[in-house]
This record gives sequence, C-alpha cells and structure tokens, in this order.
Amino acid sequence: MGMFAALDVSQEETAICVVRQDGSQVAEAKVPTCPDAIADWLTARTEDLERVGMETGPLAVWLWNALTERQVPIVCMDARHASGVLKMMPNKTDRHDARGLAQIVRTGWFKAAQIKSHDAYVNRAMLTAREALVGMRVRLEN
Repeated sequence: MGMFAALDVSQEETAICVVRQDGSQVAEAKVPTCPDAIADWLTARTEDLERVGMETGPLAVWLWNALTERQVPIVCMDARHASGVLKMMPNKTDRHDARGLAQIVRTGWFKAAQIKSHDAYVNRAMLTAREALVGMRVRLEN
C-alpha cells in the first residue's frame, strides 16, 4: 500500500504529514527546513512513498531541487489552487495545512507547478549579469 506525504514549508520549520492510500494518518511532525532533515525524516518513517507534495512559495525552488537530488518523489502544487481547498478547514495551523495537503496529494486533485532546474536559474543569472555589464559599457562609451 502506497504512502503520500505533504510539506507545509516555512522559514524555520516544516510541518510534515504522511498518510496511507486509504487516507489514514501514519505520522506527522515538525522538522527544521533543511533538505537533509526532511529527507531523513521521510525515509525513517515511510517504506513505500509514492509522492510528496508542497505548495509553491519563496523556498519552493530551492527545496524542490534539493529534495529531487535526494531521490524524494516531490511535486510542487499551485498555491492558489491548494489554498482554495485549505480555506475550508476550520483550524488554520501548519499541522492542519500539512494534513490537508497530504490528502490533496493522495487524491491527486492538484495542479502541478513546473519548477525549473538549478542550471536554468544559473543560466538566467548569467544572462542578467551580462545584460547589466553590456548596459554599463554602453553608458560609459556614450
């Protein structure tokens, strides 16, 4: 039987919830927002992890790339779509959000967001830096 997990990511701590295929809760905890801590916690408590979900946000690109390198089957969900579902919950805490996200991941009722690779961001930074340098050179020559 497969297991599904969800991360509610914040700056300092990440709330994690793991559920089974039938929707029953297996484990939940708060761990530091560190890819190693999250991956270690998931591997210690799950045996057949099918999918891990998290919302888009400021830390999503970094965390998605880091967890993908650690062979965690992670998907990034559109935050606006997921928040529409999470608004229905009466108690809005990180723990409850992680539980709701885990149910969304389990059912597959989410819109996946495309995350660019680390190399794509490096290329973009180099192109932006080149454009700035060319602009400075043109202004100096003029």
